[in-house]
Amino acid sequence: MEIQNKAMLITYADSLGKNLKDVRKVLKEDIGDAIGGVHLLPFFPSTGDRGFAPSDYTRVDSAFGDWSDVEALGEEYYLMFDFMINHISRESVMYQDFKKNHDESKYKDFFIRWEKFWAKAGENRPTQADVDLIYKRKDKAPTQEITFDDGTTENLWNTFGDEQIDIDVNSAIAKEFIKTTLEDMVKHGANLIRLDAFAYAVKKVDTNDFFVEPEIWDTLNEVREILTPLKAEILPEIHEHYSIPKKINDHGYFTYDFALPMTTLYTLYSGKTNQLAKWLKMSPMKQFTTLDTHDGIGVVDARDVLTDEEIDYASEELYKVGANVKKTYSSASYNNLDIYQINSTYYSALGNDDAAYLLSRVFQVFAPGIPQIYYVGLLAGENDIELLESSKEGRNINRHYYSVDEVKEEVKRPVVANLLKLLSWRNNFAAFDLDGSIDVETPSDTTIKITRKDKSGENVAVLVANAADKTFTITANGEEVLANSEADKQQL
Repeated sequence: MEIQNKAMLITYADSLGKNLKDVRKVLKEDIGDAIGGVHLLPFFPSTGDRGFAPSDYTRVDSAFGDWSDVEALGEEYYLMFDFMINHISRESVMYQDFKKNHDESKYKDFFIRWEKFWAKAGENRPTQADVDLIYKRKDKAPTQEITFDDGTTENLWNTFGDEQIDIDVNSAIAKEFIKTTLEDMVKHGANLIRLDAFAYAVKKVDTNDFFVEPEIWDTLNEVREILTPLKAEILPEIHEHYSIPKKINDHGYFTYDFALPMTTLYTLYSGKTNQLAKWLKMSPMKQFTTLDTHDGIGVVDARDVLTDEEIDYASEELYKVGANVKKTYSSASYNNLDIYQINSTYYSALGNDDAAYLLSRVFQVFAPGIPQIYYVGLLAGENDIELLESSKEGRNINRHYYSVDEVKEEVKRPVVANLLKLLSWRNNFAAFDLDGSIDVETPSDTTIKITRKDKSGENVAVLVANAADKTFTITANGEEVLANSEADKQQL
């Protein structure tokens, strides 16, 4: 199955029921045609970070099922898998063989060996200035010591968690691994590969080791050359200033719209529509839009879409308006890896307000691109404080485990039923074709009118919304599809 212009669900293999069979059951029985694609968050054996420290890409974690369960989903939905191009687990064959055999290992060049990396730059490197220049996720140098079976030690590059050891993507052995793994993913049903943390993958002396140009393009092009003959696409994942995703999009790749979440929150908090309108006019069609993901709500992604003052306002308002949203949940005490992300479900970020939440999804549906809906967001889920506190992991506030029976109850809520109706309509209406057009107007400071047309101009979807009172009307070729008047809001 090829990529379709239909909303994509983001879910873990054990978040809608206990395993992949349950995910398929929930989609068929409770979600229906509101979803056309599924981003299966990492389902491989892993030693940390909820699957993002994979140890073996050749197998499905037995707790979730097996490849037949993945392939069964692929017969009904287009699929996206994660490939952690920057790193792999310490429990991987590569790491264990290197640890055992040191320079006799076939994987001796698979990892970035810190001392060897800097030795090529000259004596007495790295300096403190070299380390300070690196775009780091830690306060210290991004290294981890490895003790070989022969008793010697050295350091390996380690950007993220202790289990996630960086790969040297320019080595021949790593290139072979990348090619084999990607080909295997497509064989098992992947239509789209999300390149996780790809901006960190290229390391180069005298740079900040983040999105290093022009070398990063070589890496992306090599991946594309593997996948293009297999009719699979790449979605590079990067949280940064919108100008970087724009560069990637200009090179013909799908990108994420990570500026939309904070811009939409600002719009609904302030009641002002000017910045949302500006962003929608700038946005490309070849993208996946988000309001929520398995991580926090990104702040820096909206820089220069919103002013610094507007970002500060939206961030502070999130803590005031949001339900059970506290600054401490996004701090180091709750293992927050990114100080520029706020941990909350999107529904709770809007104060568990049904009208505001439904309008946020309406904005997402009318934005250029294909909507991605995180599973908690699909069910308008509240912050899970119990899971957060039991794990002391900030991001778990937005990672509730739903039972199959729980899903059946959640879809009965009017806000969820209306969201499913909205997505089903959008998936099947030609006005949202990616080769169509978008026109955005702001009749007043608090209102917005968005018109989507297909290439022929024969199919027209129109949204008229008021961000201050959270009312809206959607029409399709002149016929009302969904509305939320003041009277309707009382019933939500």
